[in-house]
Amino acid sequence: MIAATKKTAGGLVAMALVLGAAGCSASESPGAARGPGGPKGAAAPEAPSSVKRLIGDGSTSYTGPQPNVHKPQKLGVGEKPPQFVVFSWDGAGEDGQKLFSHFREVGRKYDARMTFFLSGLYVLPEEKRSLYTAPQHESGRSDIGFGDLQGIKDTVTQLRAAWLEGNEIGTHFNGHFCGPDGGVGTWSVEEWKSEIEQAKSFVKNWKTNAGLKDMEALPFDYDKELIGARTPCLEGQKNFMLAARNMGFRYDSSGIGKQIWPKKTDGLWDIPLQLVPMPGRAFDTLSMDYNYMVNQSGTTTQGDASQHAYWGAQMRDGLLQAFARAYGGNRAPLIIGNHFESWNGGTYMRAVEDVIKNVCTRPEVRCVSFRELVDWLDAQDAGTLERLRTLDVGEAPKEGWAKLLTAGPPAKPAAPAGVKPAAEQAEGRQSGE
Repeated sequence: MIAATKKTAGGLVAMALVLGAAGCSASESPGAARGPGGPKGAAAPEAPSSVKRLIGDGSTSYTGPQPNVHKPQKLGVGEKPPQFVVFSWDGAGEDGQKLFSHFREVGRKYDARMTFFLSGLYVLPEEKRSLYTAPQHESGRSDIGFGDLQGIKDTVTQLRAAWLEGNEIGTHFNGHFCGPDGGVGTWSVEEWKSEIEQAKSFVKNWKTNAGLKDMEALPFDYDKELIGARTPCLEGQKNFMLAARNMGFRYDSSGIGKQIWPKKTDGLWDIPLQLVPMPGRAFDTLSMDYNYMVNQSGTTTQGDASQHAYWGAQMRDGLLQAFARAYGGNRAPLIIGNHFESWNGGTYMRAVEDVIKNVCTRPEVRCVSFRELVDWLDAQDAGTLERLRTLDVGEAPKEGWAKLLTAGPPAKPAAPAGVKPAAEQAEGRQSGE
């Protein structure tokens, strides 16, 4: 864990516990129940069977364009951008707590589509662990364990239903190795390519690997569905992006940044987790449940029970403050990261649900997946995005949105005296001057 200092919008130095604090515990395996059972998930929606085409061993399939997603629209001249909010989940397996199914239900209720970053080993059974060889590690090694049959069945059921409801299935890769001893931050570009291909393979072959031939296929082609990721512990981003840009990826959310409009790096949209308020404290922290926890109870996942409600309210209010300064300010997308965990009595899960209820029903707000966000970004004029990126954290356009987003291109420098503009020179050449 590293303490990092950043500048806030007001110029104050803010400290956030960041690298390593975005990681997942070794208890994350979806086959291991981490708490009491949650509400029962709704039945999975049906894919249009008339267009189904099985792929490979039948673990995945093509069922047509993804349903229940909004097509991107280009901003009109002078139009204020919507307020995007992305709720994303690292690991994304279904276990005894039923948090995956619960937040699917919350998303349906409040029109929130989300991104689920699947760990590939959650659909690989323990007895087939040797199929995974992490870079710089022996075969069968993992810092988060492997799946069991019930966990695989439940996770696949949730993945299938989530996609049909308009959510995105990204990747959190496989073994979740962090730190200097063979962690993802030490991997080369070629080693990242191996990790990516293995993550895809476990999803594309879960039926064969788990011996679950009678289960229904996932309703998407994972080679086309997988366009984004978050790296373990937010490490190794640079080499991952260099590997991913030629492997069908369009974005990464492994960085650390401010609440400003994103830009592309190495050909991918770089959409980081963000520094957001920590109410009652003199610093910002990352917009992720784990980081709030580390700043409250350290690495103890079940701290002082008398503080649980306060800690949850602190996270909820911090995220709502972050939302408010974007909503009334620069309208930069708010990026929130979470884990399906019951840390500190589940207080962070309740906090996230409260935020979803509060913000996703407001006017001009769109709670979307990363895929929907990058589709929208790609639909905009480059000049529009450049002007949006001139706004700092919480900064609304001084002369209003119409003025900012109707500004013409930068003025061209005047030609030296006696020199004709290029267009006139070309015209003269054509006319025989």
